Amino acid sequence: MKQRASSAKLTSIRMREDNNVEYVGLEDGVYPKLQNFNKVSIIPLVFLIFYEVSGGPFGVEDSVQAAGPLLALLGFLLFPLVWSVPEALITAELGTMFPENGGYVVWVSSALGPYWGFQQGWMKWLSGVIDNALYPVLFLDYLKSGIPILADGFPRIMAVLVLTLMLTYMNYRGMTIVGWVAILLGVFSLLPFLFMGVIAIPELEPSRWFVLDLNNVDWGLYLNTLFWNLNYWDSISTLAGEVENPGGTLPKALFYALILVVLGYFFPLLIGTGAVPLDRELWSDGYFSDIANILGGVWLRLWIQGASALSNMGMFVAEMSSDSFQLLGMAERGMLPECFSKRSRYGTPLLGILFSASGVILLSWLSFQEIVAAENFLYCFGMIMEFVAFIKLRIKHPAASRPYKIPVGTFGSILLCIPPSLLILVVLAMASFKVMVLSLLAIGIGLLLQPCLSYSEKKGWFRFSASSDLPDWDYNNHRPIEP
Repeated sequence: MKQRASSAKLTSIRMREDNNVEYVGLEDGVYPKLQNFNKVSIIPLVFLIFYEVSGGPFGVEDSVQAAGPLLALLGFLLFPLVWSVPEALITAELGTMFPENGGYVVWVSSALGPYWGFQQGWMKWLSGVIDNALYPVLFLDYLKSGIPILADGFPRIMAVLVLTLMLTYMNYRGMTIVGWVAILLGVFSLLPFLFMGVIAIPELEPSRWFVLDLNNVDWGLYLNTLFWNLNYWDSISTLAGEVENPGGTLPKALFYALILVVLGYFFPLLIGTGAVPLDRELWSDGYFSDIANILGGVWLRLWIQGASALSNMGMFVAEMSSDSFQLLGMAERGMLPECFSKRSRYGTPLLGILFSASGVILLSWLSFQEIVAAENFLYCFGMIMEFVAFIKLRIKHPAASRPYKIPVGTFGSILLCIPPSLLILVVLAMASFKVMVLSLLAIGIGLLLQPCLSYSEKKGWFRFSASSDLPDWDYNNHRPIEP
């Protein structure tokens, strides 16, 4: 990472379409206000995306339990083509079209108006906070075998609080620290699986990879495991304002991260299913450490357990960065009170971090299955609005500045969104009644919250103001306002 010393200028780049609509772009996607803070370069960005989406193969074991080796391996090869690739491509295009904090909130606002942009922000922020509540709990689950006192009761509650505060402080100290922490944790988390792969070569039996029993498949667990482990590619868009040269850096980082994530899942599954006899009931969270013990002994088991625990730390800091900068971006667009746009001396959104950390602590009582199901449900609704926004912006403003553009036309853009949209409908249909009711209640709160905030602004209870460093957007005509 490096400090940008140059003062970028906000310039007007007009492009005329057939309907004579003019657009205003940004030179290199840079905002003057953000030049005082360190920018995230490509390598830290790759690992931040890696932790937003994956964090390593910890949590993929349930796919083998649910469907057996062949479907698990095929799932982590084919599912990215249906879901991850379209989501990453759309993130690359819209993230460079709107290189500012707020990401998908700005995309939806520009296409559908600020009310639906707020709903997008509410659902995605809540989904992210629910997701983040999982990681301190999982971290302690890996430690409790060696420290039994952390298994339950008051010591566990205090450990969750202390761990959450410690990781929150890392986010407070700035993106430079978060980026390098992500790199170090990523390398440490993936290395033991390379060692395990080398050790496992003599034990591999390829016939184990092709075991298939379609009469014994838990499709709900299988799809939820794939979906949970391969989504959140769009989360990095809420940090676009912190990225060095986002027009060039963001698409490359998404591409490299996609390769890293898929290999980080497929290779350990290939080794684990091929090197040990199959017992599907044993394939649950933490089983990779047992495989490591069988193949390499206690030292490799301890390394994998340590990597698993630290991976949860990496996912926590990456997710909190995304959640907190999203709130900052919404405040800079006038969707939240002005206090959310205030930065600490390290350039981090102080109030956004505090709100996100508070949500994590309040939701840490949920079970693992409830967390995964609830966040998937809310996330699906948010993705539907992103796909609609992507297609509408392509139709209404085909000539708008896009430093990266998916090489397909309008019809191709629609086709790109069909497979993931069908998958979303399947995931929503498979949600339990409890998860559906709680998620719809949360959505209902968002529908009421935005009018309440508008009312508080009119009454002068809170101060709202849009940043002067961002281009104004004409939400009635869905285009930038001419200066």
